[in-house]
Parts: sequence; structure tokens; C-alpha cells
Amino acid sequence: MKSAALSLGVLIACTNAWAVTPGTHWDYFGEAGPENWARLTPEFGACAGKNQAPVDLSGFVEADLAPLQLSYAAGASKVVNTGHTIQAVYEPGSHLTLDGKRFDLLQFHFHMPSENQIKGQSYPLEGHLVHADENGNLAVIALMFKDGEQNAALARLWSAPPAVGQAQPISPAANVTDLLPANLDYYRFNGSLTTPPCTEGVRWLVLKQPVVASHEQIEALKKAVGHSNNRPLQRLNARIILQ
Repeated sequence: MKSAALSLGVLIACTNAWAVTPGTHWDYFGEAGPENWARLTPEFGACAGKNQAPVDLSGFVEADLAPLQLSYAAGASKVVNTGHTIQAVYEPGSHLTLDGKRFDLLQFHFHMPSENQIKGQSYPLEGHLVHADENGNLAVIALMFKDGEQNAALARLWSAPPAVGQAQPISPAANVTDLLPANLDYYRFNGSLTTPPCTEGVRWLVLKQPVVASHEQIEALKKAVGHSNNRPLQRLNARIILQ
């Protein structure tokens, strides 16, 4: 159990959008931008891989995908502005069951505009729920937001997102279930983390039904980070998208 706990702690660090390799600066623009990630350090070499995310989800293959099995408690206890994203830290105990394995929910964060596209459509905001099993295998549930009314679940997380480098508590802790749509049908593909080190072998589950957030809420997130934070689309290569 001690080694499993240690591994989980390492995973939490590695799946934070900001803490990957100490001393290695990466960004969404300029010389440290996405087109150069793989050349910044050998540890980012996977960013030039063949199974990268995000992708444009299209050309679907029909499959008998099992319904999502989610067991989420109120665990979003703190929100952090990493400079790359706004991220909510999740306390242990919530999980996704997938392929007969338990994937613990570590954190969720946001990209403005969306990283993945669905049939060529981009969305103004995308949320990523990052999970890991006991062996370090990763699974991400992606959630699209479209412009609309104020999102009460987002408003519950903060009155205003924290400034870069700042953190603020969420009290009482929030349940990420409140962000999710009623319909949990999803697309599935094999991909990677969308930030360095771009680790491959990530199980991606992209929810088909978007939810709404107000233009003001989306702009507040973008303003807090200071820039767009979406990695460009990657080639699908030989992969298929299941639905």
C-alpha cells in the first residue's frame, strides 16, 4: 500500500498541467510552444508520438461501449491557477470504473477554447477529469461547454478564478458530478496527455452532450490564465474513434 500511495503521489504531480519536469519551461506560444515541446527535453519526446491528443473526433466506428460507472463524492477541495490552467484538486475516494479497473479521480482542469473537436466543431471551453489506476494508467473524461446561461456548478467552485500562482479553498468541497450532463454517452479513443510530457496510452472518454456556461464565466477563466491554453489538433494516424 505504501508503494501504491507513493505512485499515486507521483501521478498527481505528473498530471498537474504545470508540474512535469522541474526547470523545463513550456508554454502555449513562442519558442516553448506546442510545436517545439518534443525538442525542449528528452523527457518530452512523446509529444512527437503517433498517438497524441487532442484530435478531431469523426469517422466513428460503432461499438458496444459500456455505460460510464462513476462513483464521485464531494471532493473538490481547492482550486489552483497554475499559469497554464485553472485546476481543482480532488480529495481521494472518488473513482471511475473502466475496463474492469478502478481509476481514481485526481483533479479536473479547463482549456479555453476546447482542445478536442467533435465533427470539426470547436467549443469555447473544455473540462478534463483526470483519473489514474494503481499502476499509473490514465483515463480522462472530457466535457464540452457551449455559450449559454450561467453554469451554477462552475459558480460553486469560485466567485472569481484565482490569479496566477494563487490557490483558494472550495468550502464546502464540491462534487464534480454537478458539472456533468444528464446524458453520459461518450466517444472513446486512445491518446495522450495534452500537456508535456504528452504521455501516451491515455484512455479518452469524450462526452457527447455539452453543457452550458456563460460567456462571462468562460472569459473569466481565460483572463485568469492570461491566454488560450489549447494544444493544436494532432493527427489521428491509424487510430479509430469508438461511439
